[in-house]
Amino acid sequence: MRVRKRLIGFIAIIQSVLFLTHCLLYETWTFSPAGRDTHGALWIKLIFGFLSVSFVAVSLLAFRYTNAALRVFYRAAAVWLGLLTFLFLAAVSSWIVFGLARLTGLDVNFHRTVELLFGAAVVAGLYGVFNASWTRITRTTVRLANLPEAWRGRRAALISDLHLGHVRNGSFLRRMVAKILREEPDAIFISGDLYDGTAIDAGRAAEPFNKLTAPHGVYFVAGNHEQFGDDSKYLRAIAAAGVRVLSNEKVEADGLQIIGVPYRNATQDRHLASVLHGIGVDRGRASILLTQAPDHPEIAEAAGVSLQLSGHTHLGQFIPWSWMARRIYRQFVYGLSRIGKMQVFTSSGAGTWGPPLRLGSKPEIVVLEFE
Repeated sequence: MRVRKRLIGFIAIIQSVLFLTHCLLYETWTFSPAGRDTHGALWIKLIFGFLSVSFVAVSLLAFRYTNAALRVFYRAAAVWLGLLTFLFLAAVSSWIVFGLARLTGLDVNFHRTVELLFGAAVVAGLYGVFNASWTRITRTTVRLANLPEAWRGRRAALISDLHLGHVRNGSFLRRMVAKILREEPDAIFISGDLYDGTAIDAGRAAEPFNKLTAPHGVYFVAGNHEQFGDDSKYLRAIAAAGVRVLSNEKVEADGLQIIGVPYRNATQDRHLASVLHGIGVDRGRASILLTQAPDHPEIAEAAGVSLQLSGHTHLGQFIPWSWMARRIYRQFVYGLSRIGKMQVFTSSGAGTWGPPLRLGSKPEIVVLEFE
């Protein structure tokens, strides 16, 4: 009951924010400094009213149902949610320009300013949709102390945050599998959030993994979206497709230690420290920790891990959320960084969560070459 009340409260807050944001857009678009009514304001009000509830409504449905019509509606509402961010910034900027013009005595056409800024916001949003659909290959070299000689010159692929669900599904995963296989990696790491957490046929969506192979294994660790609730259906589907699911354990791959800790066991520093202590990392040999979020790299470094591979941040996906992500995760928000003797690589992910937009970040598959 308490969880349900919290969920209802959270939904109410989100819906209120969306409603107020749409009110701002409406007032900005229909405002006339001369006090004239804008033609068609009622229809605009109805449209904005519908849009303000669209994403929350379709998201509630998406957690229970999946069909072609719902997927189309969900994608449209998700794209609009992304555009809303840019339009909100455009609306605020319009009022700032209007206020400055009044203070300085300049004659500025308010509605023309709104049209230009709203137009720029829509163009930025549409580019973000295109950018989010263009997955790149990011290449980097990692030098690890005590790396087994056999691993020098070998390559591993890292992919994270595909978020299979109502926006992306099995066809998207097939394309990602094909891209990875063209790189011919020696090992493949999947650092969580394969699924979005919405209703989906988990087994069917994971089927493309049947073709994903590497000489030294394909490894997966659960992310927060798999662990919204019971993650067993997701883990069974991934394992059935031939991927090794790591859960608080260590495996050996030609002398290299590969460790996997799911999101749920890595969110609290003491819990993560306990798990890594129980696994028993050999500090005299190179090791890779696969965990979804770069939340506590100092704990992994203290345990003797050589390299942590994560995702989760999405690099904020698009401005201004990317600025917030940088403030939260600092140097670990994206790319290769170092803490003490350990290195951390955080991927921006291959998919998207919520709005299928990216601006200031890119969807990627990471290819690591070891030295």
